[in-house]
Amino acid sequence: MQPKTFLQNTPLPKTEARMLLQAVTGWTRAQLITRDGEMLDEGQTADLQAMQQRRLNGEPMAYILGWREFYGRRFRTTPATLIPRPETEHLVEAVIGHLPANGQVWDLGTGSGAVAVTVALERTDAAVRASDISGGALAIARKNAENLGARVEFALGSWFETDKTSSEDKHRFDVIVSNPPYIEAGDEHLSQGDLRFEPQTALTDFADGLTCIRELAQRAPEFLKEGGWLLLEHGYNQGAAVRQILTANGFAEVSTQQDLAGLDRLTLGMFRHIE
Repeated sequence: MQPKTFLQNTPLPKTEARMLLQAVTGWTRAQLITRDGEMLDEGQTADLQAMQQRRLNGEPMAYILGWREFYGRRFRTTPATLIPRPETEHLVEAVIGHLPANGQVWDLGTGSGAVAVTVALERTDAAVRASDISGGALAIARKNAENLGARVEFALGSWFETDKTSSEDKHRFDVIVSNPPYIEAGDEHLSQGDLRFEPQTALTDFADGLTCIRELAQRAPEFLKEGGWLLLEHGYNQGAAVRQILTANGFAEVSTQQDLAGLDRLTLGMFRHIE
């Protein structure tokens, strides 16, 4: 099969078809144009057809290709992790904006490690910890840190209960950040698009979508320094509820930030320890 023949006949969008061609050939976008009349070998043709069928079955491109770009870098992705999304880049920017020089940050529920690794690379002065309850996800996060040359401390466990948590961690962090499961149980989006293939436990709390956010807001003050910040990504319709949760747990200067689409995307608050 010739690349031009595949592009002419595939039912996939041309952008996706070109990405699959690049994956099986290793060619650049320019080479796809200049070499589109060359014959692919049998192995390449078989791989291309298999990948096309996976996409036609609805599987996310990030899982088929094994990577997704985030903050200008390629992050390895597998079905063990959520797919990094552009709107989460706002979370990274918020962390960087609230992290003092030589600050310490903890990314809880790190998944692919996109947030933690990006912060570590953008702020090489910072000490970054990342944790996740999934050993599979943590393995991917470690690999991404290794591939991209990021210095990150990894820990396994549920939220603040990890295998490396100690008394020394109390009131240690300048920023605690998380993109927790926040989709409400029964939400129709869970059965649509890429979400059908992503780990459900990373998407929903199987309740009202706020269970994990409540736990993070309740426990974070134990680990934040005086004046430290908690930053949480959440759903477009949860801004008011998350602000109320943070305020009820003693956070001040609570505010919600919007993404480029103008939708509520993350809420943050600063914690003051009362003597």
